[in-house]
Amino acid sequence: MASIQLTRVLWSCKLSANIALSSRKCCSFRRTRQLDFGPLLKRNFQNRKLTAIRSEKSGNEGSISSAIEGEENSDVISSPEKPGLMLGIDRDDSGSVIGLNLIPGDNEAIDAEVVSTVTKVKDEEIKKEKIETRVTYNIVFVTAEAAPYSKTGGLGDVCGSLPIELASRGHRVMVVSPRYLNGTSADENFAHVFDANRRIKLQCFGGEQEIAFFHEYREGVDWVFVDHPSYHRPGNPYGDSHGAFGDNQFRYTLLCHAACEAPLVLPLGGYTYGEKCLFLVNDWHAGLVSVLLAAKYRPFGVYKDARSILVIHNLAHQGVEPAATFKNLGLPSNWYGALEWVFPTWARTHALDTGEAVNILKGAIVTSDRILTVSKGYAWEITTVEGGYGLNQLLSSRRSVLTGITNGIHIAEWDPSSDEHIAFHYSAASLSGKVQCKTALQQELGFPIKPDCPLIGFIGRLDYQKGIDLIHWAIPELMEDDLQFVMLGSGDPLYEDWMRSAENTYRDKFRGWVGFSVPISHRITAGCDILLMPSRFEPCGLNQLYAMRYGTVPVVHATGGLRDTVENFNPYAGEGRGEGTGWTFSPLTKDCMLNALKTAIRTYRDHKSTWEGLMRRCMQKDFTWENAAIQYEQVFEWASIDPPYIM
Repeated sequence: MASIQLTRVLWSCKLSANIALSSRKCCSFRRTRQLDFGPLLKRNFQNRKLTAIRSEKSGNEGSISSAIEGEENSDVISSPEKPGLMLGIDRDDSGSVIGLNLIPGDNEAIDAEVVSTVTKVKDEEIKKEKIETRVTYNIVFVTAEAAPYSKTGGLGDVCGSLPIELASRGHRVMVVSPRYLNGTSADENFAHVFDANRRIKLQCFGGEQEIAFFHEYREGVDWVFVDHPSYHRPGNPYGDSHGAFGDNQFRYTLLCHAACEAPLVLPLGGYTYGEKCLFLVNDWHAGLVSVLLAAKYRPFGVYKDARSILVIHNLAHQGVEPAATFKNLGLPSNWYGALEWVFPTWARTHALDTGEAVNILKGAIVTSDRILTVSKGYAWEITTVEGGYGLNQLLSSRRSVLTGITNGIHIAEWDPSSDEHIAFHYSAASLSGKVQCKTALQQELGFPIKPDCPLIGFIGRLDYQKGIDLIHWAIPELMEDDLQFVMLGSGDPLYEDWMRSAENTYRDKFRGWVGFSVPISHRITAGCDILLMPSRFEPCGLNQLYAMRYGTVPVVHATGGLRDTVENFNPYAGEGRGEGTGWTFSPLTKDCMLNALKTAIRTYRDHKSTWEGLMRRCMQKDFTWENAAIQYEQVFEWASIDPPYIM
């Protein structure tokens, strides 16, 4: 194959092209400028190679190099072997070469296939060259808990994982939370947190309250902790064995005031976050932030470009206190109406009780620019009388800014192929390790080793919300079948005692582990065949996501996030292969729950290949934080477009 070297400045850019003449079907082209190839050549011929079709018409072998240098009669170059296509040189008025074109000897039609191919390559390359742009934000999470520093439930998981994912996507992220010290090993979580040497005084509760800031930069996130003596006491973040702390309104009012000041006064990484922030306020503990932005800052020109997004994890907790406490919140008196709350007559304590109160979550709903819940199903439920806890009408009035985003899970921590807490590893491609995990769990719990016996698990708090009473009443009937049942959790002492009693009664079939253990929860999730979740309401739910990640099939009440994430099994769909990832049941009754559970047990026993398909579909579901973060970014965009709340 003949080749001709071309070195010349074309289109005001350096282009060294190696033009190879090859034998091929005769075809012709329009000029490169007519086809708008100039940008294509500039972008894509980085290797300096251009392939041309050999001519079949001309009788002399021309020299491109000589044509470039301006020799006479060399503006058309062709090959003698297969005439028919000539390579022409485009020149400007001064004689300088400005382009190349291929000229047909007999006006053949342009080869549509070649032109189409060149055009396609051009489009693809331009797409590759296009610089991806993404708007980034200064994001401030305000939360009562953030794992691993503090955690009592799903709120801690969300505020410990989502900020890291958003930071990895280019956003600048701060998390503001209390610095809890309770004199236990949990204090070690703050071992790498250092004093930021910034103390400020906050005006609330009838005087000045001094707080300090502590800071740790970890995984791309600024973890900021508000320090005050009220956060240093035994118990969990909200209470102890005697119940909820009586000064929680004071403790979380401090948190909200401090969170509003943190972006203005903390030079993290050398400079502050500034006024243009997106505040993600989580539940009632952080709800006062939205009210403070609207009442205390914006009227004086501060935070006028900031936005607040309320994230509701559990509407049942609203931060309701007597109306007389309003003066302690550090708000102007004319803002009482935003937080005003009146209990219905039936909920009042006595005949002279007016029912007047302040409701911090209500104030956040009124003043936030956007409202999120942790699942789409829960976003709908809180607008109903049954799920709205008295706020359903207010939430319905703000439906235009209300949406739901399902939580993600930490896939590195919850990964059956590498989980450090389980004895055997497995994946959707190779499920043999799950049977071994089941055998290991049976041995650990003291069950008879029966690989074909269905093993059912429950992990959660022992309280009314989780439907523990249904399990209590269903266990005698379930124990008549050949199955094994294990429960892990703590809560209501009545149900803790019942679990111990049931273990003695059904020694070979039932185990109740009172308390909580992370390693045990992983082993139960990996070793069980079925996970039961009969929750009365579940804003999102994480255990069903963990279970599916481990190929454990969930049986759940069709509510909130459970309904969103568990697709009811249909054996006839998919040309007989089946579709779905578990079983949902409704209404919430013992009989309805037992019917769903027994159907799952029969499928496990009698249709092994179908069950294996269920397991694989569960494990292939995408519940990553990346997926959730993309949806959060869409809400950020909407919030930044909306005008801020102004009274």
